[in-house]
Order: sequence, then structure tokens, then C-alpha cells
Amino acid sequence: MTVTGAPVWAVVPAAGVLLAMALAAAVLDALLGTTGTGGGGGTAAAARGRRWSRPLAESARLMRQRGRTTVAPDRLLWRIGTAGPLVAALLMAAVVPVGGTVVADLPVGIVWFNAVDVTLWAVVWLAGWGPNSVYPLVGGYRFVAQALGYELPLMFALTAPAVAARSLNVGEVVQAQRGLWFAVWMPVAFVVFLGAVAAFGMWGPFSSPVGRDAAGGVLAEAAGVDRLLLLAGRYALPAAGSGMAVALFLGGGAGPWLPGWLWSLIKTLAVLALLVVLRRRLPVLSPERIVRIGWLVALPAVLLQVLVVSAVVVAKG
Repeated sequence: MTVTGAPVWAVVPAAGVLLAMALAAAVLDALLGTTGTGGGGGTAAAARGRRWSRPLAESARLMRQRGRTTVAPDRLLWRIGTAGPLVAALLMAAVVPVGGTVVADLPVGIVWFNAVDVTLWAVVWLAGWGPNSVYPLVGGYRFVAQALGYELPLMFALTAPAVAARSLNVGEVVQAQRGLWFAVWMPVAFVVFLGAVAAFGMWGPFSSPVGRDAAGGVLAEAAGVDRLLLLAGRYALPAAGSGMAVALFLGGGAGPWLPGWLWSLIKTLAVLALLVVLRRRLPVLSPERIVRIGWLVALPAVLLQVLVVSAVVVAKG
């Protein structure tokens, strides 16, 4: 399948697709969440029915809610940190092919994706620094600390498919999987990449920056539209990462009978659903434990994976 660049106006529908994926993740997350104990079967059924509309109802509520102010905040940095995660997700999604089309067909698309991911260090930290409040600042520092643990393994996880395809262009990586998906013979890189995608949105084991023990961390002082933007970014980042996982490891839009763009969306939803399910079943890890696991387990394993991939590529000539 040949991947080609899209016209400039395609940015708008691409952003719409990303937001739709983020909403789908939020709905699935709500369905898996707890609703408390109900009285009878009818009450429980009604509660389950309300879960479908909870993300939309919460969005409407936050749109009406007044923003919160603190003493001597740095408003500019706070605004950058608030909008930053969603903007980063949109920039990541720009190099993710949907079927045979991509918004920005960059020759170094993988590098672009990783570079935007690194900006999250600053963006989330600014969301914690800007309010001039203790709990958000604690959350911001927690994010930076745990990013030290996952970022280097993520870089080598991105390197493995690039080495196999001999290209940093995401479309060429998709084409290189015509015979066999990279996830089949690069399982370590695939798992490490999925872990990093969960970390983007501060999900599951990586949710200490928004932990209850820190009163919500970077979300502690966010209210109204500010909180809505941060929550939208938390879901949009894993959605963009899931799309990249499909392109790099699951053959992109390759599949029988259905058009390529539909296969891309189906696979992305499947990866996103897996992340949401695991989010509810894995314990939260402290940043120092994430660093230990990342540097002592994930990094050596993914380096060995890259070595194996490199040997196979050299053997094939």
C-alpha cells in the first residue's frame, strides 16, 4: 500500500478523527469505570446506560464551569501547559497514515513523532508550574521523573521498525510490513512502545502525576475549559500513539475486503481498547520504580531487540 500526502485542508478532518478516537477512549473508560452500588437491577441498568453519555455530560458541565484562579499564577505558562497536550497529540497524528493517506508525509516522520513526544516533558511541567500551587507542581515533577524512565526505551522501540524498513518515513515502514507485521518479530519493541503511549496520557501505572495522593496533581487547580482541555489531551495522546502503533507494528491499513482507511481505524480502536482495559487492571507505579524498570529491564530488552532486527536486516542484505 502506497502512502501519499494529503492536501492542506485534510488537517481539519484529521483533527476530527483524532478527537473522535479520544472520545471513543473516554466512553470505553467510562464503561469500565465504577458507578457505585445501586439499589436494584433497574437502577444498575440505568447506571450502565448513563455511562455511555458520561464523557459528553462531563464536557458540557466543564464548558459551563468557571475557571479557577490561584494566588500569583503565571497565566501564560499555565495556558501553554493546559493546551499543550492536545496540540502535541494533533502534531503526532499529522505523521500517522490512515489507510494510504497521511497529513504530513515527512521523510523523518518517526523522528518528528519522537520530538513532539519530548515536548510533553515541558508542557506537562508547565501545567504544574503555572498555577503556582503545590499539588500541580508535584504532579509536574512526577511526570518529568517518570519520563526519564520511559523515554530512552521508547527511542529504541521506535528505532527497531525504522531499522527493519531502512527508513524514517512512516509510510515506508508500513509498506515494509507487506509480508509480516513487525509486531510479530519485534514484540519487545511493540510492548515498550505501548507502555510509552500509556505514559503519554498518564494512564494506568503512569498516572502518579494526576494521582489522588497529590489531590489530582497537574489537574488539581484546573477547572472549566482548562480542565476540559487537559482531559481531552490525556485521551488524544494515547489515541495518536495507538495510531502510530498500528502504522509501525501492525501493518497500517493492510487487511482483506475492507478499505485501508477503515482497517487503520479498526486497528487503532483495538489498540486503544487494549490500553484502556489494561489501565483499569494495572497498579500505579511510583516514578522511581518506573525509572528502575525502564533502565534495568525495558532498555536492555529493547536494545537486544534492535540488535536482533539489525542482524536480520544485514543477513537479508
